[in-house]
Amino acid sequence: MRDVSIIGIGQTPVQEHWDRSLRHLAADAVLAAKRDAGIERADALYVGNMLSGEIAGQEHLGALIADFCGLRGIEAFKIEAACASGAAAIRMGYMAVAGGLADVVIVVGVEKMTDETGEAVAAGLALAADGDYEVPHGLTFVAINAMLMRRYMYEYGIEHQDFAGFAVVAHQNAVNNPNARFRSALTPERFASAPVVAEPIRLMDASPIADGAAAVVLCPTEQARAFALSVRIRASAVATDCLSLHDRRNPLRLRAVEESARKAYAQAGVGPDDIDFFEYHDAFTIMAALSLEASGFAEPGKGTQLAREGELALNGRIPVATMGGLKGRGHPVGATGVYQVVEAVQQLRGVCGANQLPGPRLGMTQNIGGSGATVVTHILEVSE
Repeated sequence: MRDVSIIGIGQTPVQEHWDRSLRHLAADAVLAAKRDAGIERADALYVGNMLSGEIAGQEHLGALIADFCGLRGIEAFKIEAACASGAAAIRMGYMAVAGGLADVVIVVGVEKMTDETGEAVAAGLALAADGDYEVPHGLTFVAINAMLMRRYMYEYGIEHQDFAGFAVVAHQNAVNNPNARFRSALTPERFASAPVVAEPIRLMDASPIADGAAAVVLCPTEQARAFALSVRIRASAVATDCLSLHDRRNPLRLRAVEESARKAYAQAGVGPDDIDFFEYHDAFTIMAALSLEASGFAEPGKGTQLAREGELALNGRIPVATMGGLKGRGHPVGATGVYQVVEAVQQLRGVCGANQLPGPRLGMTQNIGGSGATVVTHILEVSE
């Protein structure tokens, strides 16, 4: 197996792109990543996307986007793993390069969500749940996370306001991200007064849907040494769990997160204490708490304590969502996992401006599909 590095990144702003189609957004990110890497061609193109068929009425994205980007003829296909589609596509690109099947792979995550009504988007997102045993009973994705939050609050004696720190730090970090959906700070008071979406989840617990695309260029690390701004993928790991919450012995224990993180730590030869920052999947504040705990950064029931005590801030013990995360930057679902990796590369390159951490060496990204059924974890390292 060959070591794999990232030699190019590209992204579009996360917002409502009324003037750009899904293919245009993907092309914007792909062409930006190609320019950043200084390449013209690639051996393969992998597209991370969840909702193109449901929302945009377009499948067969591999050939469509390859042709539109001037890459007609190369291997190209769409990869879907619910909200983890972006990171799953990176995982596929990683395996192709590591296994010697390709030397240069472009991975793009893209989603176009705002052309449809909120009801249609909610129905599409519900497809990440169990279509036989959850969706027919009216469970939206927000409702599933609301059940998790209610159980967490009951189990650990937590108040809703204890989750405020996750949203506050995300919005604060998004202020300085020119590509973020929400570039405004959030106070704990505004968090508490936000309208209820699905009790106990309020509006400021949830990440916003959006349009956007992000891309990376992968190649063998040996070849990447010629690129001054390359970042090595130290670990790439995937794990799965039961799709339905009711099939899990303990729904507050995200076993796929535990296993994905465990495998990534083992592959990289590191532990949670070695990670300099964590781009986690804060689709909802409850998911932020659960992923921190399952990844080894906090004991069960103690994730909110990290947020309350400021340990997740840029100057904290384990900075998270350094460019705003899903909550502040936005959550174009199939693209999110690629945005996380692009932002981690920016941190390791030292180009995050006011949000730049002091000399980070190891960054971890984690993309969660559904309510924890598919989890992809990557650990990235500054190239020597």
